[in-house]
Parts: sequence; C-alpha cells; structure tokens
Amino acid sequence: MPELPYDFPHQPPENYSYEVESHKANILAIWLRHHYPYTYSSDVVRTIWGFFNTRKGEYIAPINSKKPGKVVDINDTTPYTAMQLNLNPLEYALYAASR
Repeated sequence: MPELPYDFPHQPPENYSYEVESHKANILAIWLRHHYPYTYSSDVVRTIWGFFNTRKGEYIAPINSKKPGKVVDINDTTPYTAMQLNLNPLEYALYAASR
C-alpha cells in the first residue's frame, strides 16, 4: 500500500485518518477516512482529499473521486481537502484574517 508523500504537511483532523491508493501509474489518490459511527452504513466512509503526481511531485485538487483537476500549491490546501476556495475579495479578506 502506498504511503503519504514525505512533504505532506497536514495531520489528520480528530477522528479522521489518511489513506493512499494507486490511482494511475504515476498518480496517487489521497483519501480522508472518517472514523465516526454512521447509522446508515457499516461500510468505511471516506472522502477524496486530492491526488499526488509522483513523477512531478505535484499535488492536484480533485474534480471528483475519479478525476484529478488542477495542480495546487500545498500551502493553499487544508487537512480536509485540496480543493480551492472560490471566494470574492471580501470573503477572501475575512478568510485570510481568520488564519
């Protein structure tokens, strides 16, 4: 089973963990696994965090769990997702002030 890239900066949030799977020959899928007990399912519940290109050393935001999107700066990601926020200037100022 593949492991997280050595430069992955995030620690999993409480009650979560990361799983890594091979997506394609040079692309790893990074999953965020939920450790909460859900009443509707006894299956493992997980969310795609993003993708990692092993040849180029780039992190990629997901379009969905099967399709990588655009390359992202790892510093612009969160422990929950590599997807980028689409904020207007006011929202971005408030977001930046809260960090």
